[in-house]
Amino acid sequence: MTATQYPTTIENPVPQQDLSGIVGHRFIYTYANGWQYEMYVKNATTIDYRIHTGHVGGRWVKGQSVDLVMLTQGVYKVSWNEPTGTSVCVNIIPAERVLHGVIFFPDWIRNHGERTVLFQNDHLDEMRAFRDAGPTYPIYIVPEFAKITLFENVGENDDDVISVAPGDLPAGWSDRTN
Repeated sequence: MTATQYPTTIENPVPQQDLSGIVGHRFIYTYANGWQYEMYVKNATTIDYRIHTGHVGGRWVKGQSVDLVMLTQGVYKVSWNEPTGTSVCVNIIPAERVLHGVIFFPDWIRNHGERTVLFQNDHLDEMRAFRDAGPTYPIYIVPEFAKITLFENVGENDDDVISVAPGDLPAGWSDRTN
């Protein structure tokens, strides 16, 4: 499928979507700044993720609602906003083993990222309270390219793919490659 086959127009604003190259896949990636993340695209509207290293390394989340689209053949964009007030947009090109992410951290996370290093699902009210207390501005913007070091199809809607904290994984687990 190419842009000329399925042009985006006012009448047809969303090109044909084939998400099969990303849905059901787990991938581990390391940003140029050294931060290592893991994302599982659970289905077309949900991801689970772990942060292995970086500003909020140790954090993990299940059931994060996302907007997932295929921009063109083999190029995907995942975007979301968290209860912390953080917004994220990640463009993924699995065949090239590259992605580009932009994280928009509110100021309170820049200053106190350690408050988010936990299993977020068990602390949603606390995360919202921190977000509402702020400060939100200035936004700490982190735009980085990343190398995808592991990309594997593990199937859709499997709650066991990301089921423990990064620190509870065996040593070297996130260093695997394929």
